[in-house]
Amino acid sequence: MGTAADPSPLRVLDLTDELAYQGARLLVGLGTDVVRIESGAELDAAARAHWHAGKRWVRVPDDAALDELARGADVVLESGPAARLRGVRAEDGTSRWPHAVHVVVTPFGLTGPRRDWLGDDLVLASAGGMTWMGGRSDGQPKPPPREQALQTAGAHAAIGALLGVVAGTPQLVDVSVQEAVAATLETGALAWIHAGRHPVRNGGVYEHVAHRIFEAADGYVAGGYSGSNRMWTDLLAWMAERGEAGDLVEERWNDAVFRWRRRPHVDELVQRFARKWPAAELAEEARARALPWAEVVTPDRLTDNPQLRDRGSLVTVTGDALPRGGVQNVGFPWTPLPRPLVLDELHEAPRPERPEQPERPWRSAAPRGLRSEGTKSRALEGIRVLDLTWVLAGPYVTKQLGEHGADIVKVESKHRQDPTRFAPSMHLRPGTDPDDSGYFLNFNRNKRSVALNLRTGEGQCLLRELVPHCDVVVENFSPGVLARWGMDHASLRALNPDVILVSMAGVGQTGPWRKAVTFADTLAAMSGLSSETRDPGGPPQGLTFGLGDMVAANAAVLATLFLIARGSGGHVDLSQLEAMAATMGPAALEPALGAGLPEPRTGAHPNRSPHAVPHGVYPAAGDDRWVAVAVTDDAHWRALTGLIELPCPEGDLVARRVHEDDIDAALAAWTRGHDAHRLAALLQGAGVPAAVVATGQDLVEADEHLAARGFYPVLEHPVAGPVPHEGIVPRLAGTPGALTAPAPLLGQHTREVLTELLGLDEERLDALAADGVTE
Repeated sequence: MGTAADPSPLRVLDLTDELAYQGARLLVGLGTDVVRIESGAELDAAARAHWHAGKRWVRVPDDAALDELARGADVVLESGPAARLRGVRAEDGTSRWPHAVHVVVTPFGLTGPRRDWLGDDLVLASAGGMTWMGGRSDGQPKPPPREQALQTAGAHAAIGALLGVVAGTPQLVDVSVQEAVAATLETGALAWIHAGRHPVRNGGVYEHVAHRIFEAADGYVAGGYSGSNRMWTDLLAWMAERGEAGDLVEERWNDAVFRWRRRPHVDELVQRFARKWPAAELAEEARARALPWAEVVTPDRLTDNPQLRDRGSLVTVTGDALPRGGVQNVGFPWTPLPRPLVLDELHEAPRPERPEQPERPWRSAAPRGLRSEGTKSRALEGIRVLDLTWVLAGPYVTKQLGEHGADIVKVESKHRQDPTRFAPSMHLRPGTDPDDSGYFLNFNRNKRSVALNLRTGEGQCLLRELVPHCDVVVENFSPGVLARWGMDHASLRALNPDVILVSMAGVGQTGPWRKAVTFADTLAAMSGLSSETRDPGGPPQGLTFGLGDMVAANAAVLATLFLIARGSGGHVDLSQLEAMAATMGPAALEPALGAGLPEPRTGAHPNRSPHAVPHGVYPAAGDDRWVAVAVTDDAHWRALTGLIELPCPEGDLVARRVHEDDIDAALAAWTRGHDAHRLAALLQGAGVPAAVVATGQDLVEADEHLAARGFYPVLEHPVAGPVPHEGIVPRLAGTPGALTAPAPLLGQHTREVLTELLGLDEERLDALAADGVTE
């Protein structure tokens, strides 16, 4: 699988701003030695403690000192507008530090016609399609809370860094926040590609899964009745026990298609049932019944969550500026990894009155260095992955590993039907079959399909025989399933001592909630995210796409790359709940340390910011067309008032805050008369961060920048024909990823793989087929 195990930590030089804070934090969580350059950025206490605990801070007086520090780094992580980068040469776009893996995160990437465009989370979530999918149909679109667009880009930056380390190749890695967002929409663009439509903004009701947020007696719960048939029958039995099932006990409601078509009526009765329960009691009873329901909690309750506490996933941040004994914060998505303990001290940045610097900025004695075993065309060449996953979170992991060169052997079966292949509601285009499901096609490219019926003893035996030929096994079964097949981590190590097992249970393999059945919406509810999707004065809305699945997937990719880079096996016990909690930013710290969003937020403007005025989504010409605008400093304000007369033309942020309602009204009156695309270009040309609130159609057909960067490459599928796919986010200059093959037909490579890896002959293969083992 690679070099011998190397426990020495990577040295990471942190030159990030808010575009990639999450990338640097995730690398801290993997035990890397992170040194941060003091940037002068003003952060409140909660934000500083969350983003920067575990790093050492140094002041760099000039470029020569910066170059000297960079020479000692294995990885340089840098972010910001393209024009302000310190490590990319303007004349040729190459790295100033060619000895390192140099990851650069910019709003729109290092190439293309919008290379110099600006953006904060709102603008970039809008440009990438995420904002369009949030909010009510009668209100403004809005992005997920807590800067999820920027955090997604940060995760991809950390992935790019470790891909470069695994490749052993110093190189520049280009990460566009817009592309990171566009690759995280679930069906946001895929519905347009495959069906010529885009999801309707509807206040948080999933369009292809019967899940949503329901009102409880004293709060809210998230849940539903999609998935296996038991999710419906057991919920119905529970409702009947309470006398709340109504006409749903009639035989006709057993038909899933009939039920789906009459979903409003079903939801009405489920809502009546939920309203009779205190939220926490309903969630507890649902867990006992193995049903996917959860209480919608606020993020300040995360540090009291019994599952997080039992698994030791919380961290204590200490420091001179913090309360005695420190403060508890959310931790990281991995429990445990064979890594150094996370440093929990918050080191204060050097200040003029405290100019002293550490004698040695790095904790480690020397850089680890990049170790290549030879020239690779892609970072993960020579790695084979046994993919036992389904739906979204797991396939999103193996998709990323496959596009960087790993051989993905996907085990599936018509006897355990992946809903993204088989469920009509997830096909995107009516009339398609399991080999032509648009959802499945996008997330399973670059894979080989092996059909094994794991309900048979022989199927399980063949699965175990594949393990010695694989470096990584990825699974998202419920805890205990692999153990029943003799494939828990200890058993896998007996078959392959260096194997990496990646387990992706909803809340982890251990803890009091370990048997909880989870969907994306229940995890969002548990993590605190759903509670912050409410409009001012309104109920929480939830999300209409599986953001949490892809957040967890990115964390699993990082952990896998970490172990590959070490050259040793291990078990990644990834909790999707912990992965999502880790994206709630400083929310868990704000009750103790203050700051956060100002309260109350004004009723009609869900996209306002404590750091920018104006900041919002404004109507453009046409039906339901919008443009996002973010004036984050006085220079942006001067540029905007050069285009339009607005109240408070000379005001700073404090003065503009006083006139915010009038500014928003005047700005909306002006934007309403402009085409969204032309208006965004006009604003950006003047130096104002702005973007179209993009739909799937905008991304795939109308975005000249994404087209210039080739973000939607076309693969020829044997059934679906030529199909655009979402592209690769981290663009590695030395070992670039590639889309080499469309998603496989069910069992397309069964004979090929079993012959190649296990040496089975045609007679044995025919017998397996006749016995129903390979179907």
